[in-house]
Amino acid sequence: MFKENTNPNDLQRISPQIQNLVDEWQTQGKMIWSGVFSDNATSMTVFEGTEQEANEFYNKYDRICSGILQYSMYQWDAMPILSVLSK
Repeated sequence: MFKENTNPNDLQRISPQIQNLVDEWQTQGKMIWSGVFSDNATSMTVFEGTEQEANEFYNKYDRICSGILQYSMYQWDAMPILSVLSK
């Protein structure tokens, strides 16, 4: 979700950086799914990784999006089924 003072130029600036982060994750053979909800203001990303990998991904995302987007990370223990489906 966008923070109240988010400028459209900020979104244009961070979009390529987010895409690079996702591309980096996928080129390592790791699963990541993301999409925007129908309100076009919120989205969800699901990715698989160890706790350390997830924290590293989150920290990179935080460096890109801090001050522009509102976001959080939750652990979901149902990932093995998504791993099978992604192959």
